[in-house]
Amino acid sequence: MKIHEYQAKEILRRYGVATPRGVPCFSVEEAAKAAQQLGGKVWVVKAQIHAGGRGKGGGVKVAKSPEEVREWAGRILGMMLKTHQTGPEGQKVRRLLIEEGADIKKELYVGMVVDRGTQRVALMASSEGGVDIEEVAAKTPDRIHTVFVDPGTGLKDTEADGIAKKIDIPDASVPQARTTLKGLYQAFEETDCSLAEINPLILTGDGKVLALDAKINFDDNAAFRHPEWQQLRDLDEEDPAEVEASKYDLNYIQLDGDIGCLVNGAGLAMATMDIIKLYGGSPANFLDVGGGATTEKVTEAFKIMLRIPHLKAILVNIFGGIMKCDVIAAGVVAAARQVSLRVPLVVRLEGTNVELGKKILAESGLPIISGANMADAAQKVVAAAEGGSRAAKGKT
Repeated sequence: MKIHEYQAKEILRRYGVATPRGVPCFSVEEAAKAAQQLGGKVWVVKAQIHAGGRGKGGGVKVAKSPEEVREWAGRILGMMLKTHQTGPEGQKVRRLLIEEGADIKKELYVGMVVDRGTQRVALMASSEGGVDIEEVAAKTPDRIHTVFVDPGTGLKDTEADGIAKKIDIPDASVPQARTTLKGLYQAFEETDCSLAEINPLILTGDGKVLALDAKINFDDNAAFRHPEWQQLRDLDEEDPAEVEASKYDLNYIQLDGDIGCLVNGAGLAMATMDIIKLYGGSPANFLDVGGGATTEKVTEAFKIMLRIPHLKAILVNIFGGIMKCDVIAAGVVAAARQVSLRVPLVVRLEGTNVELGKKILAESGLPIISGANMADAAQKVVAAAEGGSRAAKGKT
C-alpha cells in the first residue's frame, strides 16, 4: 500500500526525522493560504501522486512570491502528470504539498527495504541523492553503501555513524544524521513498511539534515495490525478494478493483455501468465482467488475481468487442494450465468474432486472449453482470443 509524500513525512516526524514545514492542500485557495501560513520568501509547490519523478514531469515548482504559489498551484492541480512510473497515460493531480524552501548544500539518498537473502532490513545510502537510485546502482555501484540491520539490536549508533560518514556527512552533522537514520529504521519496523525512502536527504547551508522528500510503502500482509491505514489510503491513486477486488479479498493486478486469468494460488497464477506468454498470448490480469474461494468471490472476479475493455478470452486454472474442484466448478457456472459471459471461457481443473468438477462443467449447458492440462488450456485460450480478434476484424 502506497501513501503520499506529506503522509510519509508526518509519520517520519513522529520518529524524530526532520523535514521542512509543509501544508497539504486540495485547492488553489488552500495553497495560497498555506504560503501565508508558512511565511518566508520561497515556497515549493509539489504534486502529490503515488509515483516518483514528479519534478522531471513538471509536478514540482519553486515559487518566490505568494502570487507564484497561486499560479503554480492552478497549473499543477488537475494536470495529468506523466513520469517514468505513471505510464504514458499519466496520473491526475488532486492534492498538493506546499513547503517552505530549503537551502540545499548537498543531496543524499537513504532507503530501507527487506532483504530476503539475509532476512533483515537493509539500510542503503548514497552520496548521490536526488536522482534515480537505480541509475546510481547501475553506473556507480560503489557509491551505494549497505548495512543489514540485526533485528535483535536494531540500527546501532556505530552503524548509523559509519553510514553517515561514508556518504560524506560532515562530523558536526553526524549526530543529527544518526537520529534521522535510527528514526527511519524505527518507523520502518513499527509501521510495517516494505519500503521507506528519503530521496533526497539534504544537508543545508547551516549543517542541518532534512528529509526533503519521503516515500513509504506498507506491507499489505500487516494490514490486520493497522486499521489506521485506511485513513491514509487514496483510492483515486489506485486502479478501480484493484480497489473493487480488495473488497472481496481477491489478489488482483490489472495488466495490458487481453486474456483474463482466474487462478487459485499466487505461484500458479504466475505460472499461468508465463505459459500464456509462451504460447503467444498476453495476460490481462493477475488474479489469485486464494484457497477459500466462494461462488460470490468467483462471480465478482468475473465481473471485474469483464470490465476490461480489450478482454478477448478468460482462462480459469484451478489446482484443487484446499479448494475442491467441484466447488470452483459450481462457482464458475453460477458466475458465467449471472454475468452473461461474452468472451470464450477455457477451464482447466486438477486435484480434489476433479471428475465431479468436470461433470458439473459438462452438464452446465454453457459453451465452456475444457483444458486437459496447463499447456492444452493455454493453447486453447490463446487460440480463442486470436479467433475473437479475427472475428472483430471481419466485422469492421
